Amino acid sequence: MKELIIAFGLFLFIEGILYAIFPSKMKSMLKKLELVKDSQLRSGGLIFAIIGFMIIYYIKG
Repeated sequence: MKELIIAFGLFLFIEGILYAIFPSKMKSMLKKLELVKDSQLRSGGLIFAIIGFMIIYYIKG
């Protein structure tokens, strides 16, 4: 559970840094996200979730 909290904190840190350093680029990227189809977002999210799980599995294993 401790690792999950650390991972979430790291995620928030990275997201915050990106918004702090590149605010206009992040706004632009979010606007472009509306043009992407739901199926593409779902597929991309699933791929990243699987990659993340594999990384965690191999590091913890």
